[in-house]
Amino acid sequence: MTRWLLIILGWLAVVLATLGVVLPLLPTTPFLLLAAWCFARSSPRFHHWLLYRSWFGSYLRHWQQHKALPPGAKWKAVLVIVVTFAASLWLVNLWWVRGVLLAILIILLTFMLRLPVIDLPQQKQR
Repeated sequence: MTRWLLIILGWLAVVLATLGVVLPLLPTTPFLLLAAWCFARSSPRFHHWLLYRSWFGSYLRHWQQHKALPPGAKWKAVLVIVVTFAASLWLVNLWWVRGVLLAILIILLTFMLRLPVIDLPQQKQR
Protein backbone atom coordinates (compact mmCIF):
# COMPACT_ATOMS: atom_id res chain seq x y z
CA MET A 1 0.00 0.00 0.00
CA THR A 2 2.73 2.48 0.97
CA ARG A 3 4.73 1.58 -2.12
CA TRP A 4 1.85 2.48 -4.43
CA LEU A 5 1.19 5.76 -2.60
CA LEU A 6 4.85 6.72 -3.04
CA ILE A 7 4.75 5.81 -6.73
CA ILE A 8 1.60 7.89 -7.27
CA LEU A 9 3.07 10.80 -5.29
CA GLY A 10 6.31 10.50 -7.28
CA TRP A 11 4.53 10.68 -10.63
CA LEU A 12 2.37 13.56 -9.43
CA ALA A 13 5.57 15.37 -8.46
CA VAL A 14 7.07 14.69 -11.92
CA VAL A 15 3.97 16.12 -13.61
CA LEU A 16 4.02 19.21 -11.36
CA ALA A 17 7.76 19.66 -11.96
CA THR A 18 7.19 19.50 -15.71
CA LEU A 19 4.43 22.11 -15.44
CA GLY A 20 6.75 24.19 -13.28
CA VAL A 21 9.12 24.57 -16.21
CA VAL A 22 6.62 26.86 -17.95
CA LEU A 23 4.47 28.19 -15.08
CA PRO A 24 6.22 30.93 -13.10
CA LEU A 25 4.61 30.26 -9.70
CA LEU A 26 5.12 26.50 -9.73
CA PRO A 27 8.61 25.45 -8.64
CA THR A 28 10.34 22.66 -10.54
CA THR A 29 13.24 21.65 -8.30
CA PRO A 30 11.35 20.78 -5.08
CA PHE A 31 8.97 18.57 -7.03
CA LEU A 32 11.86 16.79 -8.75
CA LEU A 33 13.57 16.18 -5.43
CA LEU A 34 10.29 14.87 -4.00
CA ALA A 35 9.86 12.55 -7.00
CA ALA A 36 13.42 11.24 -6.61
CA TRP A 37 12.83 10.63 -2.90
CA CYS A 38 9.52 8.82 -3.53
CA PHE A 39 10.91 6.67 -6.33
CA ALA A 40 14.06 5.80 -4.35
CA ARG A 41 11.81 4.32 -1.65
CA SER A 42 9.23 2.67 -3.88
CA SER A 43 10.46 1.82 -7.38
CA PRO A 44 14.07 1.31 -8.45
CA ARG A 45 12.88 1.26 -12.08
CA PHE A 46 11.22 4.70 -11.89
CA HIS A 47 14.11 6.09 -9.85
CA HIS A 48 16.56 4.92 -12.51
CA TRP A 49 14.36 6.43 -15.24
CA LEU A 50 14.24 9.78 -13.42
CA LEU A 51 18.02 9.87 -12.91
CA TYR A 52 19.19 8.50 -16.27
CA ARG A 53 16.46 8.83 -18.89
CA SER A 54 14.42 11.89 -18.05
CA TRP A 55 15.10 15.43 -19.15
CA PHE A 56 15.96 16.36 -15.53
CA GLY A 57 18.28 13.43 -14.82
CA SER A 58 21.66 15.09 -15.25
CA TYR A 59 20.71 17.89 -12.87
CA LEU A 60 19.44 15.45 -10.24
CA ARG A 61 22.55 13.28 -10.47
CA HIS A 62 24.78 16.35 -10.22
CA TRP A 63 22.86 17.59 -7.17
CA GLN A 64 23.05 14.16 -5.48
CA GLN A 65 26.78 13.90 -6.08
CA HIS A 66 27.93 17.46 -5.33
CA LYS A 67 25.04 19.24 -3.53
CA ALA A 68 25.52 22.03 -6.06
CA LEU A 69 24.31 23.11 -9.49
CA PRO A 70 26.29 22.26 -12.63
CA PRO A 71 28.03 25.11 -14.47
CA GLY A 72 25.62 27.24 -16.46
CA ALA A 73 22.46 25.88 -14.84
CA LYS A 74 22.07 28.77 -12.43
CA TRP A 75 22.11 31.45 -15.12
CA LYS A 76 19.77 29.48 -17.37
CA ALA A 77 17.33 29.13 -14.49
CA VAL A 78 17.60 32.82 -13.61
CA LEU A 79 16.97 33.76 -17.25
CA VAL A 80 13.86 31.56 -17.45
CA ILE A 81 12.58 32.92 -14.14
CA VAL A 82 13.06 36.54 -15.21
CA VAL A 83 11.47 36.01 -18.64
CA THR A 84 8.40 34.17 -17.29
CA PHE A 85 7.87 36.65 -14.48
CA ALA A 86 8.30 39.57 -16.87
CA ALA A 87 5.61 38.10 -19.11
CA SER A 88 3.35 37.57 -16.12
CA LEU A 89 3.91 41.11 -14.86
CA TRP A 90 3.17 42.48 -18.31
CA LEU A 91 -0.08 40.48 -18.66
CA VAL A 92 -1.47 41.19 -15.19
CA ASN A 93 -3.35 44.46 -14.66
CA LEU A 94 -4.11 44.23 -10.94
CA TRP A 95 -1.56 46.17 -8.89
CA TRP A 96 -1.74 43.85 -5.87
CA VAL A 97 -1.12 40.77 -8.05
CA ARG A 98 1.89 42.52 -9.55
CA GLY A 99 3.12 43.23 -6.04
CA VAL A 100 2.77 39.58 -5.06
CA LEU A 101 4.54 38.50 -8.26
CA LEU A 102 7.39 40.93 -7.59
CA ALA A 103 7.74 39.67 -4.02
CA ILE A 104 7.84 36.05 -5.22
CA LEU A 105 10.35 37.00 -7.92
CA ILE A 106 12.67 38.62 -5.38
CA ILE A 107 12.45 35.63 -3.02
CA LEU A 108 13.00 33.14 -5.85
CA LEU A 109 15.95 35.03 -7.32
CA THR A 110 17.51 35.39 -3.87
CA PHE A 111 17.17 31.63 -3.37
CA MET A 112 18.55 30.79 -6.83
CA LEU A 113 21.51 33.15 -6.60
CA ARG A 114 22.55 31.65 -3.26
CA LEU A 115 22.73 28.07 -4.58
CA PRO A 116 26.29 26.83 -4.96
CA VAL A 117 27.75 26.05 -8.38
CA ILE A 118 30.56 23.55 -8.84
CA ASP A 119 32.63 23.69 -12.00
CA LEU A 120 34.87 21.05 -13.59
CA PRO A 121 38.12 21.90 -11.72
CA GLN A 122 36.25 21.75 -8.40
CA GLN A 123 34.70 18.40 -9.39
CA LYS A 124 38.15 16.91 -10.03
CA GLN A 125 39.43 18.06 -6.63
CA ARG A 126 36.70 16.18 -4.76
